[in-house]
Amino acid sequence: MVKLDANSTLKRLRNRYRLVVMNEDTYEEVVKFRLSRLSVYIALSTLFVVLVGLTIALIVFTPLKYYLPGVGYGNAKQIREYKSLKIRTDSMENALKYKQQYFDDLQKVLQGNVPKLDTNKLLLPKAENTQE
Repeated sequence: MVKLDANSTLKRLRNRYRLVVMNEDTYEEVVKFRLSRLSVYIALSTLFVVLVGLTIALIVFTPLKYYLPGVGYGNAKQIREYKSLKIRTDSMENALKYKQQYFDDLQKVLQGNVPKLDTNKLLLPKAENTQE
């Protein structure tokens, strides 16, 4: 089994590489960078930390936090008002649905599109009088 030496790992991280951006038509060097694995790792880690920090600052220091569900901002009064408005909205939707159904049925009646009901008289056997 191969043992990894701490010095060899550190040497690999510190080895220098050259990144060259060239013009494809003229093969002229446009930009060149001297990089190591360690510097790339540090740059990407720093970029990640900065982006996370900016995102957190955006949420904490702006009114954006009030629009995020589950964050816990807002007071109990706002939560009660939200629930009350939700209940009222649901009841208004139900009332609107019932009224629309009523108007649709009324329109059918006025147009004469009412299905015919079976109004035939049922012939039931009459009970015999047992008065003797």
